[in-house]
Amino acid sequence: MPIHLRAEPGDYAEACLVPGDPLRAKYLADTYLDEAQQVNSERGMLGYTGKFNGKPVSVQSTGMGCPSAAIVFEELAQLGVKRILRVGTCGGLQPDLAMGDLIIALSAVPADGTARHYTGGDPHAPTADWELVHGAVHSAKELGKKPRVGPIASSDTFYDPDEGRHQRWSDRGILAVEMEAAVLFTIAALRKISAGCLLTVSDIVIDGEFVRITDDHLRQAVDEMAELALHTVTS
Repeated sequence: MPIHLRAEPGDYAEACLVPGDPLRAKYLADTYLDEAQQVNSERGMLGYTGKFNGKPVSVQSTGMGCPSAAIVFEELAQLGVKRILRVGTCGGLQPDLAMGDLIIALSAVPADGTARHYTGGDPHAPTADWELVHGAVHSAKELGKKPRVGPIASSDTFYDPDEGRHQRWSDRGILAVEMEAAVLFTIAALRKISAGCLLTVSDIVIDGEFVRITDDHLRQAVDEMAELALHTVTS
């Protein structure tokens, strides 16, 4: 039994969604999973296992930031999880993105210390599993959704003291910034499991302003993302 996910092998399905927010994990389990059972509550990191369209799937919260998330990803791998798909929110970095837009990450700039610890400081390009990326794009088409696909950045800081960093990322074509994907992709590569990341744009953080999505719009966008994620990770 791992230290932080107090579960045994078999308590988690091989396919797992990983939101940051424990209450979002509970919402996804209550709303979308049949026969959902809580399998972890240690440190408030709520985790659940149930079925989606008859297929086993788990949902496990990670907390905020790569250090917290890395613990969860490592322990999910220890418990037999083979496919991890992050479902989270992000700050949009391109001027043509709108609140609630869906992003499928191809790679994640590791602007965090945790991913660099895993590579010993060697240059590394954390990259999503192609089958999950392709599956998400295919499922999106079937569900009538139009996601953006491309690179994102994973940052240590939500309130970034470098006022120009977001614009520099934007200028280089980075779609969005969030806080967990780089270490997810890195750990998945090292542990030989599959990982992907779907994001809902909840903020616009370029052009000298910070604009936040409304709660109702966010709820709707997360529902759309969750449906896509569950089809993808269980296909």
